[in-house]
Amino acid sequence: MLISTSSLSVFPARPSRRRPWIAGALLLSLVLPVTAAQTEGSGVATGRSAELEVRLNSALRAKGKGYEPRTKHLRDDGSPLFTNRLILEDSPYLQQHAHNPVDWYPWGDDAFEKARAEGKPVFLSIGYSTCHWCHVMEEESFDNLEVAALMNEMFVSIKVDREQRPDLDDIYMTAIHLTRGRGGWPMSSFLTPEGKPFFGATYFPAAQFIELLNAVDRGWREERPNLVATADRLASAVREVTAARSEATELSPDAARRASAAMLGKEDKEFGGFGSAPKFANEPDLLFLLDRALRTGDPALVEMLERNLDAMARGGIFDQVGGGFHRYSTDAKWLVPHFEKMLYNQAHLARAYLVGYRLLGRPYFRRVAEQTLDYVLREMTAPEGGFYSATDADSEGEEGLFFLWTQAELNEALGAERAEPIAKLFGVSEAGNFEGRNILHLPVRLDDFAAERELDLGVFLKRVDDARQRLWVVREGREHPFRDDKIITAWNGMMITTLADAYSILGEPEYRDAALSAARFLWRENRKEEGRLWRVHLRGSSSIAAMQEDYAYLAEALFHVYDISGEVIWLERAEELLLGMKAQFWDREGGGFFSTSEEIDPNLIALPKSPRDLAIPSGNSVALRSLALAYNRTGRAQYRQQADELVLAFSGLIEKGPSGFAYLLLGAAELEQAAVGSPLYAARGKVSLRTETSRVPGGLGVALHLRIAPGWHINSFAPLGGDLVATSVELEGEAEGWKIEDLAYPDPSVVQLGFQADPLSVYDGDLDFRLRLEAPPEARGAGAIAPLLLRLQACDDRVCLRPEELSVRLPLAPILGPSGNRF
Repeated sequence: MLISTSSLSVFPARPSRRRPWIAGALLLSLVLPVTAAQTEGSGVATGRSAELEVRLNSALRAKGKGYEPRTKHLRDDGSPLFTNRLILEDSPYLQQHAHNPVDWYPWGDDAFEKARAEGKPVFLSIGYSTCHWCHVMEEESFDNLEVAALMNEMFVSIKVDREQRPDLDDIYMTAIHLTRGRGGWPMSSFLTPEGKPFFGATYFPAAQFIELLNAVDRGWREERPNLVATADRLASAVREVTAARSEATELSPDAARRASAAMLGKEDKEFGGFGSAPKFANEPDLLFLLDRALRTGDPALVEMLERNLDAMARGGIFDQVGGGFHRYSTDAKWLVPHFEKMLYNQAHLARAYLVGYRLLGRPYFRRVAEQTLDYVLREMTAPEGGFYSATDADSEGEEGLFFLWTQAELNEALGAERAEPIAKLFGVSEAGNFEGRNILHLPVRLDDFAAERELDLGVFLKRVDDARQRLWVVREGREHPFRDDKIITAWNGMMITTLADAYSILGEPEYRDAALSAARFLWRENRKEEGRLWRVHLRGSSSIAAMQEDYAYLAEALFHVYDISGEVIWLERAEELLLGMKAQFWDREGGGFFSTSEEIDPNLIALPKSPRDLAIPSGNSVALRSLALAYNRTGRAQYRQQADELVLAFSGLIEKGPSGFAYLLLGAAELEQAAVGSPLYAARGKVSLRTETSRVPGGLGVALHLRIAPGWHINSFAPLGGDLVATSVELEGEAEGWKIEDLAYPDPSVVQLGFQADPLSVYDGDLDFRLRLEAPPEARGAGAIAPLLLRLQACDDRVCLRPEELSVRLPLAPILGPSGNRF
């Protein structure tokens, strides 16, 4: 028998970058020994129609004279010996395989019809264009004539770009996790002609892959009923897991506390991060914890966040020359990264460092955020305004080569005298720290390095930046890693949100302009029609029906664009996306959003919801935050109701393991308690509040800037009506030792309204409340939050809304200075 058809076993996931073939070896232990077929021939596909051949040849000619086929199988004139259907696709990943001798199909009806007609199993390979081990398997196996001949004879082979189709990746990766306990890319799965998986793993070296192909073929011929039964059970298990069903319950008030406690318990206190190697940044967790620290001021949480942000920024996972973060670290110390750079990492980590700067006041965190955003704007931004998806780990056939330095290269770039302190700063040695070369990192903090040498920090930082610029110029002369120019709607939404936050926190107009430019580009190019989106834009054309996450992330972004622009059109567009998302993806029976739909793809064996956060916040998590943003800005009950139903749908799962739903809990906090940043909204969006802080003699200067919509007002600090609530600025809670001084309310207007016989004292339009806040000495440390509360009641000429309280959380560190004068 090829594979055990007994009950599915589940093992803890422990992904590995350096030796991904271990998972393949485990699989092969279940395979009967087979002798690899000694196959002759070229692997050329046969039976293709004349019409298809014409289309393939036409697509190849359209590539032009400068086209370089990605294959070793070339004619004397440099043209490719083989061209398959993938040349007709717009995915850079699929195009990388367009000249394999494998008779690849894209995902779709044609492939499955052929499998059913010929009674063959399907081999499904899922990866992405900047995946190192995908390149290795391509070169070793898919460009191998012997392997291709076996694949073409025994299977119908399908290639999928996981970035275009995250729904397929979710479904089949779930199957691999259920049976193997771990996964990764390239993903290698064997399916029935109905698309149900019966066998799968990740990367296989060519010799083992040949064994596996023969074994699966023999199993399919000799044990097909057992394999089909296995596939049926596994497909059922995948449907159950991805549906994320749970018994509805009330979400307990301490779910967020339990989630943060669980995350604190997993922290590596020596090197930072969560768990052991390989280490991922876990951005959903970071964003949730930062939000919670701003709400609670919990010292343990603040300390942990500072340790983690500092460790990553000083490690090799951060590109010390060009800015931006690599995808993850292969070691516990954050030194040796997997060198690819993904747009989603830049978006979420830049956002984390911006909020970290706001919380802790460390200029270093601002510096890291700015260098990351500068990298994106410089190297990952299309001329039209959208953002590219990723860059590869490899260049010149070697992993990481573009980013590595020898001592000699450093000396040549900077001159021996200048290079000596820079080499020490970045941990460069003759021996190197990665395969004879050096990954630049910061063994000690920049300010500590300057202090040890009695250097002025400002002068020293200028020297460091000058050296970084010189190294960047030299590095630009190297062969660059491949860049995937796909513009993905969801990932662009993430980046727009971060740029809007950057403008709100730092006040730099270039970030506002970039956010607006990208938003306009996406609305122009990736809006298919009212309430409908495309997922991908590439080389002037948009394609692939958008998934639920595309709607959620872009809606979240457009609410932020509305915040920084004040243009109501962006609020209306965000609401359009929420309505479109509900119409296409909402589960009317069980609640929550499906990540895809049968309309998008009728060949799916499951409609996943998958609400847990993974490398990025889940589509359901972002949908909840988008609904919270919509409710706080419009007051429309429909958004609150749907948000409550979404939480209820997953409440049982959240209660059992809240740490898996970090970003969803962040959204839930904004739904119940509003945001902790700026702006804040009240009165169904009719009142917005922005804050400004400054250092003044004796404490913290605070300006509360209110904007009240036309036709509305709020009661003044002395409203003249006995049953109306006065506007007031107070300390929130006990706030022992804090003092509000020099509170200046603006001058009110006296008006006569239809529902009130007596005149009223009100505020309308734009106005400022100013005060000086004195903090007790013990509250001036890292993570200290000023506990202000704004009370107000908004009315128009017909009715007064219920009184409201806005909790105004003002971190002190950026203004009063962090404890210990940390850079």
